[in-house]
Amino acid sequence: MKTHKDLDIWKMAIDLVTNIYTITRDFPKEELYGLTNQIRRAAISIPSNIAEGAGRKSNKEFLQFMYYATGSLSEVETQMVIAYNLHYISDKQKQQIELVLNSLFKMSYGLIQSIKRKL
Repeated sequence: MKTHKDLDIWKMAIDLVTNIYTITRDFPKEELYGLTNQIRRAAISIPSNIAEGAGRKSNKEFLQFMYYATGSLSEVETQMVIAYNLHYISDKQKQQIELVLNSLFKMSYGLIQSIKRKL
């Protein structure tokens, strides 16, 4: 039986969380309860919502949780722009995260369309 652990989007989102934690480890200490915490929480929300939605009994519920995950992707994207503007991350880090986020957005929209077809 397949679970959320079999979804490529979930696996990539888990990798994103790991990368976000690594990157934010170097943020200023005064950001620990500000931007650092906010980015980490939004990043964790992505695979968590995918997993929760996949574990629900209906496609309608799965779709709703995929919308939550996509919203969290937008949050992380916005917060990383802020981190970049504050010079907390390098150009290279920004570009790497943007590539992953873009892939996750595409995968999310694809999965959403697939779920919608099943409704």
